[in-house]
Amino acid sequence: MTDPPVRFQFTWASSYRSAAAVFGIRPDNVWVEVSPTELNARFGLWSLSTPLSNIARVAVTGPYRWWKTAGAARLGVTDRGLTFATNGDRGVLITFVRPVRGRGPYLVLRHPELTVTVADVDRLVETIESRR
Repeated sequence: MTDPPVRFQFTWASSYRSAAAVFGIRPDNVWVEVSPTELNARFGLWSLSTPLSNIARVAVTGPYRWWKTAGAARLGVTDRGLTFATNGDRGVLITFVRPVRGRGPYLVLRHPELTVTVADVDRLVETIESRR
């Protein structure tokens, strides 16, 4: 018997909620899901999927500066990393073996990593590590 997918909701700071709403990002269209074989993340118009076998490492990170993370999905200028942030406190940095193409406005780019600010960062790390 395989484990069911586990869905992680995001923690929202009020200042992030206002900035995200402009881009159609709401609590009902923001989540990370870990199935027995795949990671799927959605952030309004943006999404990303990859096999768990493509994850090189996961780490808890933060804090983050509001002006660098609030609003739409953020693209790292120097490394093309993607950030789905709804607060500036803590998140999970997911580094990929092979860069992953996301879906949304940054469609042509491949991202070497994804940062997500889910409510239970420790459980997301544990879930990914136990299923890889």
